[in-house]
Amino acid sequence: MERTTCCVVGGGPSGMMLGLLLARAGIEVTVLEKHGDFLRDFRGDTVHPSTLNLLDDLGLGDEFARLPFPKLEEMRAQIGDTTVVMADMRRIPGRHKYFAMVPQWDFLDLIAGAAAEEPSFTLRMRTRATGLLTDGGRVTGVRYVDEDGTAGELAADLTVACDGRDSLIRQAAGMHQRHFEVPMDVWQIRVDAPTDGLKGGRVFGRFGGGQAAVTMDRGTYFQTSYLIGKGQDAALRRHDIQWLRDRLGALFGWDDAVTGTLGSWDDVKLLEVTFGRLRRWHRPGLLCIGDAAHTMSPVGGVGVNLALQDAVAAARILAGPLRRGTVGTEDLTRVQKRREWPMAVVQKSQASEHAMIRSALNGTLHGDRLPVPMKLLRRIPALRTVTGYLGGVGIRPEPTPDFARVRTGARSR
Repeated sequence: MERTTCCVVGGGPSGMMLGLLLARAGIEVTVLEKHGDFLRDFRGDTVHPSTLNLLDDLGLGDEFARLPFPKLEEMRAQIGDTTVVMADMRRIPGRHKYFAMVPQWDFLDLIAGAAAEEPSFTLRMRTRATGLLTDGGRVTGVRYVDEDGTAGELAADLTVACDGRDSLIRQAAGMHQRHFEVPMDVWQIRVDAPTDGLKGGRVFGRFGGGQAAVTMDRGTYFQTSYLIGKGQDAALRRHDIQWLRDRLGALFGWDDAVTGTLGSWDDVKLLEVTFGRLRRWHRPGLLCIGDAAHTMSPVGGVGVNLALQDAVAAARILAGPLRRGTVGTEDLTRVQKRREWPMAVVQKSQASEHAMIRSALNGTLHGDRLPVPMKLLRRIPALRTVTGYLGGVGIRPEPTPDFARVRTGARSR
């Protein structure tokens, strides 16, 4: 049987970051990723200021900066004819006062390249975890199937589930999230059109006429999240695709040349929104982080940032016990205690935003009767910096572990 010190299941942002950080601590870590590459559409493409700071600490900031990306400095919402600046990153503290709009695969390729330089790191692509190994109630590793279809077993002192909202590892461990009600699902749509490329560094939300959507100008296309009532996907797809083109055109002021690039319903991808969290993130030998522990609403685009912060905290807290071979339940409990409060605060905020979305979808949200938080944001500009900080940096941002930091010039790529 193969063996590693830490097995990370899932090569998304939290899994790859955790693998890199633990490898820099000299810990043998193996990341299992079921896909052959990181190329997936409609994954979180916003790299937050807190993550940009982390990349600087890891010695990856300059390489990341060479990637082409627009900067998102401001978020706006238009309710009817009324525009509200929801968040402004331009005055938050720190070097990076923006979100970097970078395809997630470019971010993951960067992390994977850095991790590959560490002798104790292994990334196994096209390797799908199929179950857990256990001994007397303790998780001792995973079963997997590799790219050739060959079944295998990988023993580990610690297994970390980073395999997302539909986590197989969480299910295999018999762990179940408590789910909260949500008013919407999301259609994820790419509308091709030559644009000015985030002029002014903005993202726009539009609410009106029983519709709600958020779009980002990505230079050659609009990346749009169009909200629909929960469970309404099948019924709405009975319409001709022109029905959706007309609604998008009315909402965003796009002409037929723009909306006509939406070819068919095959171009409209459904995200079934789930929203919940585990009461306990761990059991002996196993830890869940990111969406595997707390599935976030897509509202605000904060899920990836929270998952990355989970990974940083887990690496900092667990590196010592993993080196000593003593990682136990008390160590895993420390990770949950560190990250549970920020997660719960964000979920509480998202739940309140769901109320606004519910009103938008049922047609009762109007520009002349704004919710109180929006009225305050219009009247008190300083609050926009506060929301920018909370969205971009977060509650309780995690310090980079000293063992992972790279001094300027100390490491070359």
